[in-house]
Amino acid sequence: MFYEVIKPRVGETDALGYINNTVIPQWFEGARNPIFKLLSPDSNLKINQWNLTLAKTTIEFHMPLEFGIDVEIKTVISRVGNSSLDVYQEAWQNNKKYVSGTAVMVHFDYKERKSLPIPDSFKQKMHMHYSSPSV
Repeated sequence: MFYEVIKPRVGETDALGYINNTVIPQWFEGARNPIFKLLSPDSNLKINQWNLTLAKTTIEFHMPLEFGIDVEIKTVISRVGNSSLDVYQEAWQNNKKYVSGTAVMVHFDYKERKSLPIPDSFKQKMHMHYSSPSV
């Protein structure tokens, strides 16, 4: 499991003082960076060497996140297929789950413009970060 702590900024709030719903996908995207590093450990996160692309994302808002309280993003790999994987994430405040979501990532060859099988070496690395949803 990967963890990242976010300190909400004033500019990320809405008119009611809660964290704007459009901010969560950005936070979740940033918290997926360690998964890119797993697949391409020698890339030093150079974007042109990432072989994963986002195919789909879903987000469920359970309660509004509040400004002024740190948010913990928890990230796990919840499914591994032949050429795609699901990344499940949750945003927590005050030891409660406020937001959850899943991103479907595809192992992709950008030059050939097609999906690729996920290498066994990557599947082995993902094993320690694998968990069913509701981390």
